[in-house]
Amino acid sequence: MSGTSWKTNLLNFLDLAARVYLGGVFILAAWGKILDPYNFAISIATYQMMPDQVINIMAIVMPWLEVVAGVLLIVGLQTRAQTLLINGMLVMFIIAIIWALAHDLQMQCGCFASEEAEADMSILTVFRDVAWLAIGLFIWVLKPQVRWRLDALIDRIRNRTATG
Repeated sequence: MSGTSWKTNLLNFLDLAARVYLGGVFILAAWGKILDPYNFAISIATYQMMPDQVINIMAIVMPWLEVVAGVLLIVGLQTRAQTLLINGMLVMFIIAIIWALAHDLQMQCGCFASEEAEADMSILTVFRDVAWLAIGLFIWVLKPQVRWRLDALIDRIRNRTATG
């Protein structure tokens, strides 16, 4: 096995592991929000960052965006777009957490629905989200032709159709 194929296989494996992990995090985080949009809306309102008029729609739409982006990221369909969406949400979450910490809002992170998963927000919450953002950036910078993505299969089919 040549060095290039070993490196390619390692990148493919790391890409797949990162996509499954980050996509899974977003799917799990969304599940409780979908089941209980009322409490998620209260969590959003507690940040005191958004006008009241957008809180309810955000509480309904955002979890479904998390699910769709997570699933598509895992299967590798429109991977760069899904990673951009997830990274954008992570930046938004990081800003919201820093805002809450700076304004001394005594609240728990509303990321996950289960009480065991929720914890008081701290700088560690910011570091966790920054780590997830780093994983998202890793996925985003990889070439879109990574073999273990549905995107790559679609590209191969298109190329065969175009040349055949």
